[in-house]
Amino acid sequence: MKRTLYRLLSFGLLGTLAVSCSKDETVKPSDPTAVSQSFDATRDSHLTMGNPSGAVTDATNYPNNYLMSKSQYVLSYSRDKGKPNWVSWHLSSAWVGSTPRQDNFAADATLPSGWFRATNTSYTGSGFDRGHNCPSADRTGSVADNSATFLMTNMMPQAANNNQKAWANLENYCRTLINAGNELYIICGSYGTGGTGVNGYATTIASGKITVPARCWKVIVVLPEGSSDASRVTTSTRVIAINTPNDQSVGTTWGTYRTTVDAIESATGYNILSAVSSTVQATIESRVDTGPTS
Repeated sequence: MKRTLYRLLSFGLLGTLAVSCSKDETVKPSDPTAVSQSFDATRDSHLTMGNPSGAVTDATNYPNNYLMSKSQYVLSYSRDKGKPNWVSWHLSSAWVGSTPRQDNFAADATLPSGWFRATNTSYTGSGFDRGHNCPSADRTGSVADNSATFLMTNMMPQAANNNQKAWANLENYCRTLINAGNELYIICGSYGTGGTGVNGYATTIASGKITVPARCWKVIVVLPEGSSDASRVTTSTRVIAINTPNDQSVGTTWGTYRTTVDAIESATGYNILSAVSSTVQATIESRVDTGPTS
């Protein structure tokens, strides 16, 4: 009787373990029924796609390609132009919260000693907007994050219609992409000299200390949330590139200004997606985006 009872208990225990193991068993990636892996949004490196101009933290020898790293974005600054050459940042839902726009434009105290530091009033009466490179609404996770976007080293003299129409609509569209489960790498900047604001054409503002650019550009790499981002860029990855004139002719539809990364690189001399495989770059940088605009 005891032997029979022992056998029954043993079979029951084995059955319980079998069920337990069946529930906890990991589905192999090769299994066609495997559920795709999901990722939580994270805050990643702003230079994951590369350093477009090879900017360095050597203010003495490279004052016009000076690398400045913030927690919220990274930029190449030009001392002689009083504005950034380019700004690069990562955007995912991890960067977005409920912090309101701070509007606290301020000089950047981290610029090297002796350099001109644009202030809140440097653009006053110029006819140009204090145009954000990294937008305020991309950094609403905290007051510190949002305030960082109002440093004057993140600004460029931008025509009002450019800043408030096509540029703003593209910024809003980028945030719809992260709401859909994507993460973005965004690099933008300006080049050339001379733009037209509400007061007419100008080449400089702030008594000649800030150069007004002729063109404003932006490149956006769109990826589903994940890791090892540069290596995940393929020939089918969506890359949006726009290049707008810095004047009042710019309309509301940003898609009108789509171009290739190659064209922007030719105009600026930069290697914008240098961390991506050269084979992949050859394809994605020569293609004009045809995806949706809203």
